[in-house]
Amino acid sequence: MKLTKNYEKLEKSAVKLTVTVEKSELEAIYNKVTANYSKNAQIPGFRKGHVPASVLVQKYGDALKADTLSEAIDGSLNEIFSDEKENRPLPYAQPKLESIPELDLSKDLTFTVTYDVLPKVEVKNFSGITVKEPQVEVGEAELAEELKGIQERNATVTDKKDSEAVAKDDIVTINYSELDDNGAVIEGSKRQGFVFTVGSGENLYKIDDEIIGMKKNETKEITKTYAKDDADADLAGKTKKISVTVTAIKLRNLPALDDDLAQDVNEKYKTLDDLKNDIKRQMEVAKDRRVKEMKNNDLLTQLIEKNQFELPASLLAAELEGRFNMMAQQFQTTPQQLEKMLTSSGQTKEAMTAAWAEESEKMLKSRIIVEALLKERNITVTPEEIEAEYAKIAEDGGMTVEEVKKHYSDPRAKEYLIDDAKEQKLYAELYKEVKVSKGDKMSFADLFKR
Repeated sequence: MKLTKNYEKLEKSAVKLTVTVEKSELEAIYNKVTANYSKNAQIPGFRKGHVPASVLVQKYGDALKADTLSEAIDGSLNEIFSDEKENRPLPYAQPKLESIPELDLSKDLTFTVTYDVLPKVEVKNFSGITVKEPQVEVGEAELAEELKGIQERNATVTDKKDSEAVAKDDIVTINYSELDDNGAVIEGSKRQGFVFTVGSGENLYKIDDEIIGMKKNETKEITKTYAKDDADADLAGKTKKISVTVTAIKLRNLPALDDDLAQDVNEKYKTLDDLKNDIKRQMEVAKDRRVKEMKNNDLLTQLIEKNQFELPASLLAAELEGRFNMMAQQFQTTPQQLEKMLTSSGQTKEAMTAAWAEESEKMLKSRIIVEALLKERNITVTPEEIEAEYAKIAEDGGMTVEEVKKHYSDPRAKEYLIDDAKEQKLYAELYKEVKVSKGDKMSFADLFKR
């Protein structure tokens, strides 16, 4: 198609494209449209396919022009974008006509569209970047905590005798209600059959210590004053009066830490030491993976600050919409129904997605920076490097290389592995160009808290 095009950069990675289609092209499109109408039009007094052009123009003149205009605009944009790389529109938003042009077959047709493109980012500024590496040790205390969790998951539960009192770590069932100053039950505060583990703090009024010593079917009135800086705003600085009745007390019987427990966990373990060694190995792998993730996030945060660019509005909007839709899937409902649920609870979709915007923007910018660096540095991986990656995954996961390869036999899974290997290779290069220093000491548990 005979046309000219001109690009103008706008804010937030938007582009204004002005296109001029030569009048000879317009005439050809108009004749094609007219011929198609003539072929299919059914007008009394004329045979199908033999309607004179003058009659078609008289009856369908506006429609002929509208179809010609539509074909000229769509055809020219399709031709431009099929070869375009740098200024190709994002798929999240269609190009928008600034105004509908008037078709005059005696003149060239000029029209303008605006649309968003992927930001062109050059990551050049690495000055002053220092990445903090958290210092985490997996010692005996951390191992003991993991073993305790295994004991609890394999524990048996038995009823305590009626004569035995509530103690820490017991599983209790209670009925409770909040009382006013006159001792009357406050409406809406009554709860029956609430179960929790004493000492966990997983109850509304945090009355673990207060019910220790109570027996089954015993009722107790508890008055408790909460600190002004209590994490629960509904309790902070207040005094509450609660009536509690213990209806059941169960004892959690933890299995002994021995070879039998190890074999119960998995038949591959023959001794308790086998279990301990494997747990510690898994913890070390998890620790290294998480520390690496935190280092990478720290590096990307600083790169974003030093190499600033704007995101296209449509890209962020699409990310927020996708996140909302994913949340609806997690609730096993539709986005429309989730929006109604939010409205009924006094919330809105707009407020929720606005709260996500900062985090989502950072994630998108991080992704764009990584992709830009991968392209700029031409990072690739060889088949031998992928084989080495299979071996590492097998070692970290306690699997065979054959099992790992089977998992990645799906093309999409293997593509993900290759992309991840490229990124890790990129980070290895980047850490040679920035300073990495020791960060704060951190416990294994805190390492995985957001």
